[in-house]
Amino acid sequence: MTKQDLQIKTRDGVANAGLFRSANASPAKAGVILYQDAFGPRPALDSMAERLANEGYAVLVPDLFYRNAPYGPFDAKTAFVDEKTKAALTALVSGTTQNMTIRDSGAFLDALSAEGVTGPIGTVGYCMGGGRALNAAATYPDRIRAAASFHGGNLAGDAADSPHRKAASIKARVYVGTSGVDRSFPPEQSARLAEALRAAEVDHVIENYAGMAHGWCVPDHSVFNAAGAERHWKRLTTLFAETLI
Repeated sequence: MTKQDLQIKTRDGVANAGLFRSANASPAKAGVILYQDAFGPRPALDSMAERLANEGYAVLVPDLFYRNAPYGPFDAKTAFVDEKTKAALTALVSGTTQNMTIRDSGAFLDALSAEGVTGPIGTVGYCMGGGRALNAAATYPDRIRAAASFHGGNLAGDAADSPHRKAASIKARVYVGTSGVDRSFPPEQSARLAEALRAAEVDHVIENYAGMAHGWCVPDHSVFNAAGAERHWKRLTTLFAETLI
């Protein structure tokens, strides 16, 4: 496994990113952008990127919070319990808008191309990254063939930048894995997202992971669930195997 540290020039500055590739595979033409959760890039996300890279993809993990660097690091198990770190995280998340990440994603795609990753691209996001993975697919439909969200919040909310509003622009296959009970993505939003995707004739699946809590996929979360995480990996790797060809 190799990790290459990149500095990606965007319209707003320079974003650090890690690019992961399998050392045992021929150079990957297909790539994946992994959009972080609220705690930012860290070893737990690196391990997830490595697992995807071992499937034969070049996996980019950009720092979406680069405009506010340096920050953290944050402990995913306790950061929202401590009032000081909770306030810092809330400011980072609210201060990094969907539109910022949409703009950044063009630079992320260019960085992959510059590294020889010129084939189809998949996106996957966790928590705050879920909506960004879907919005990227809507904004760059000619490059992005698959988009996945796991415990993503506000995928069909009232905001103008809510992903469901851009469903008609998505050409990718979409997979959404939801927590059993998640205040950030309640049943009425799930229904609204399903309606938007179906009306736009987007090939999609929305799957409810009953009994899983928000954050269950990520190994350093306090609610991490190993069985649920393996189920997510099966869905994700199947999605990419069928589309990134």
